[in-house]
Amino acid sequence: METTAQQNPPPVPNQVLPYTQLRARKPKRVNFRLIAFLVIVSAIPIAIISAKVNSDFHAGIEHNGNLAIVNLKALGYFPFDQVNGSINEVPHKWRNLDGQKVQLDGFMWSGMSAAGQLRDFQFVYNIQKCCFNGPPLVQERVFAHVVHGRDVTYYGDFCRITGTLHVKIKKDESGTILSVYTLDVDNATELAG
Repeated sequence: METTAQQNPPPVPNQVLPYTQLRARKPKRVNFRLIAFLVIVSAIPIAIISAKVNSDFHAGIEHNGNLAIVNLKALGYFPFDQVNGSINEVPHKWRNLDGQKVQLDGFMWSGMSAAGQLRDFQFVYNIQKCCFNGPPLVQERVFAHVVHGRDVTYYGDFCRITGTLHVKIKKDESGTILSVYTLDVDNATELAG
């Protein structure tokens, strides 16, 4: 009597197997852990690319009804002569925001107040930047003033402000540029970090 191995020898590469042997083969298993790993690993670059495309598509400005949601980093990211700068150096898309209601996310800074309430402050994209590159440039700051004699709470962490943006070069008596952007603040809220 012949053994099973002698009756069904192992297939030779590129050999056509009889139908009975094809049915006997087990299908390969799907490795779900590998698939899950690949999905997670690919999600990171997809999220980064999506954020970049979204930022490029909106060019730093998204509209939500009558409110312009403005990317504060993009707002100040252009070359500007710190001594003799003019309004013509401010990109047209930012000049068009003059007088509009905007929402900005960033950090409050006030060198003049130690209190928990502020009426005037500067709003910047990243307060830690000053440690490495020096203080923010004039076009990278929004000089904020709370309107109607009110105050807002000082938030030492990432926060959101809304109000009316003004785009105008303000200079002192000696011609030094004091500001490019000012904001009449309506509201300030802390964002969860």
